Amino acid sequence: MVNIERARAVAETVTDPELPMLTLADLGVLRGVGVDAAGRVEVAITPTYSGCPAMATMRDDLVRRLTDEGFGDVVVRVELEPAWTTDWISERGRTALREAGISAPGPAPRRAGPVPLTLGPVRRAVTCPRCGTADVEVTSEFGATACKALYRCRACLEPFEHVKEI
Repeated sequence: MVNIERARAVAETVTDPELPMLTLADLGVLRGVGVDAAGRVEVAITPTYSGCPAMATMRDDLVRRLTDEGFGDVVVRVELEPAWTTDWISERGRTALREAGISAPGPAPRRAGPVPLTLGPVRRAVTCPRCGTADVEVTSEFGATACKALYRCRACLEPFEHVKEI
């Protein structure tokens, strides 16, 4: 018999490979932990972006951690619907981002219908995670990962990353 509460507790400790200050649970990527009809531990995760290169590592880390904790048969399933949103990042996760010098996302945009194509810069309400000012400028729409943009604070002059709202 699988102790599902223990399996969930173990899965909730796995960190994101690109944002290691966050667990998959705090990032909102960990969608569920259960037992399938064959008695295997089944973990559901949702990518932050379509084609996210970290998904294979997340899967491998979940399988390894659960196997190391004595869960012999583990399967990780990817759920694409509903699509992940930055609103799923927990308050603990947002605090961890700020403490690591990364600007946490604001509320995700609400849309009805298709996403419009815009060629101009995206306007975001961003504050510097170091000094708190909103006097910042975007330096690049793409940071180390596609889910982050690069900014520079005009007050303290420090560069920082911002997790994009989606």
